[in-house]
Amino acid sequence: METVRLTGPRLTLREYRHTPEEVAALHAVHGDPRAVRHLPFDAADFEECADQIELYLDEAEAEPRQHYRLAVDDAAGEPIGQAALTREGEHAAQLGCVLRPDTWGRGHAGEVTALLCALGFDTLGLHRLFARTDPANPAAARVLARAGFRYEGRIRAESHWGGSWHDALQYSLLAPEWRALTAGGAGG
Repeated sequence: METVRLTGPRLTLREYRHTPEEVAALHAVHGDPRAVRHLPFDAADFEECADQIELYLDEAEAEPRQHYRLAVDDAAGEPIGQAALTREGEHAAQLGCVLRPDTWGRGHAGEVTALLCALGFDTLGLHRLFARTDPANPAAARVLARAGFRYEGRIRAESHWGGSWHDALQYSLLAPEWRALTAGGAGG
């Protein structure tokens, strides 16, 4: 298994471990209805989170690896969320993150986004990264715009969950744009 560990100024993205503590940390995010209200799934119970970590570990073993689902740790080493990068074809990937509500408003999502961009562009050599957000989540759109992502448009009825259809706003960033941002010191 290729092991991923990315360290930023305040956060670390790392592979999951299948321990009760890791399951509890994922449950603190995926089990909180506030944290997942803009995501295409309902709050998960503890057992579902345990199953998810098992799936993440299996995905990390795949050759070639398509899914990078990583724990987000704060400076004290406490898990506070999840980051994800999913390859779509050879040259593109979708990214996203979800954080515990008690950590919101501290700039963590921007740092996670920058670390995922570094993984996608610098490590994996991808050409395009994209992200989709719930139109009712303007904070996510601001994070993406600050990271240099460009708004591409609205995808109507992109997903069905919670008993109804949901639109998504799509943003993208290309490798040359990332290089220009990071060369100018604005990529992190």
